[in-house]
Amino acid sequence: MNLGFFKFQPYLKSVLWGGERIAKYKGIVTDQKQIGESWEISGVTGRESVVCEGADLGLTIVELIRKYKGALVGEPIYAKYGDTFPILVKFLDAREDLSLQVHPNDTIAKNRHNCLGKTEMWYIIDTLENSKINIGFSQPISPKEYEMRVANNTIMDVVTCHNSRPGDMIYIPAGRIHSLGAGNLVAEVQTTCDITYRVYDFNRRDAQGNTRELHTELAKTAIDYTVLDSYVTTCNSDNVCETKLVECDGFNSSRIIVDGEHDILSPDAQSFRIIMCLKGNVEINDDKGNNTTLRQGETVLVPACTAKLQIKGNAELISTTAL
Repeated sequence: MNLGFFKFQPYLKSVLWGGERIAKYKGIVTDQKQIGESWEISGVTGRESVVCEGADLGLTIVELIRKYKGALVGEPIYAKYGDTFPILVKFLDAREDLSLQVHPNDTIAKNRHNCLGKTEMWYIIDTLENSKINIGFSQPISPKEYEMRVANNTIMDVVTCHNSRPGDMIYIPAGRIHSLGAGNLVAEVQTTCDITYRVYDFNRRDAQGNTRELHTELAKTAIDYTVLDSYVTTCNSDNVCETKLVECDGFNSSRIIVDGEHDILSPDAQSFRIIMCLKGNVEINDDKGNNTTLRQGETVLVPACTAKLQIKGNAELISTTAL
């Protein structure tokens, strides 16, 4: 089957912590303010991405799956997820610190919310001065100590703080406590789940003097209290090649730096591929005669039935397949 490429209308989400960089980064003219998130491809119920060009203009991602089934997403993926698109990709711009939070694993999410859990990955595109990532515990604590520290505002004392840099990759499996710090511009890849438990919000108050709800008890049993030596991987920006970022239960992601030409082979048709362009411009050709262009801030969905891609240009990309 010859399906070509699919591009979608991004969903721009204004939030209290959102900045003003995403529209410029993506080359979009808009009066919308405090855009903290650009949902590039989403199958989240109520926020399904819509095709923005081509023969399937106006169809949602769910309608595309129903129309093309395994040819689009891959037969194993279709057998596992049905009409649900299992990956959500975003660009994030944090003007302020996000809350300290955690996401449930599949078992907890199924029991509490009848959905899959959430695992995600951040790739740092750009930072402002003193940008930070809070990720994972710096020392062993118990669930009881966790509750005490949330109550007395000392929870951040036991969370690892990392000075973020472009090229940093932060893997956040379900259960790992984390907070995106102010000044980070990020590409995010995650499983399709919109469940977040807010652990700590720095005692911030809105214009009416109200604090945001915390989910202390829900988070307590969702947190993985394991302590790691390091929670951040830094990619060498000089490598002109494909570098594996994450290989986990839900997805595989790689960073690709193109300087001239780069080929991607997918002869087994196991999964669709999402390509996000972080910097630069490329032309992409497939083995069936289809082509598209991709520039900074754009994202494209490549059907599973595509066996080969040839990418030409100069760019930094993230390529993701589902599992």
